[in-house]
Amino acid sequence: MDLIDKKIVITGGSAGIGKSFLKELIKRGANNFAIIGRSEKPLEKLTQEFPDVNFVLIQGDVSALRDIERIVLMVEKHLGGADVLINNAGVVSAGGLEDISDEDIINQININLTGLILLTKKMMPLLKESKEGAIINVSSGLGYIAMPFYSVYAATKAGVRQFSDALRREFHMYPLHIMTVYPTATDTPMMKNADMDKEMDDPDMVAKESIDGLLNGELNVVFGGEQREKDIKTNFEEPLKIDEKAKAAYDNLKQRTKKHRAM
Repeated sequence: MDLIDKKIVITGGSAGIGKSFLKELIKRGANNFAIIGRSEKPLEKLTQEFPDVNFVLIQGDVSALRDIERIVLMVEKHLGGADVLINNAGVVSAGGLEDISDEDIINQININLTGLILLTKKMMPLLKESKEGAIINVSSGLGYIAMPFYSVYAATKAGVRQFSDALRREFHMYPLHIMTVYPTATDTPMMKNADMDKEMDDPDMVAKESIDGLLNGELNVVFGGEQREKDIKTNFEEPLKIDEKAKAAYDNLKQRTKKHRAM
């Protein structure tokens, strides 16, 4: 895939992994972007940081259908179409299921999954017109292996995984490469309230390896190394073994997730 002339849409693109995607794509010659974010100031800073890039900056909330429809209209009007959609926007509210507020449960589902699906649906007419298009859906390692105190978040990210697979099979007749990314804990604003007991991944590394995966035609880019790959296989074939690991880590996880909320 030649990225230079691609029209690229990134949700949650003004910070974290989304911004790292933007930087990596610019390095590889891309110059036409629609960036969606909930806050205006981080979006405005992008024009200062990347003055030579053609930006369409859109303040919007992917959990709101009216914003999704406005995003698609602005992309079509000001970018002239779309070749690549990177569904990166996401939120997290960790804790025991009975302790997470109803509002946080609804918002996690609406932003992480429902909004992603609706935006993809509304963008699909533009993406289908691309001669060489792609959709990158950012899931999570928890989308493969769910853990205590992340029940809702894990459910949304597992939904992203299944959505990607179904989408790829449904639109196989179009030149669209549909790929899913599974980061582990990554050093982004989303993780600032998490009490981590190990070093986190660099978002720039996540973006670089993800774009490498896109250009290599990979369907899934899974972070966490060989051990994560083994654990995914075990979780599928012998889930009770992962249950035992979760039991052993239960108290530690409960403590570490007490304040992990980025909504």
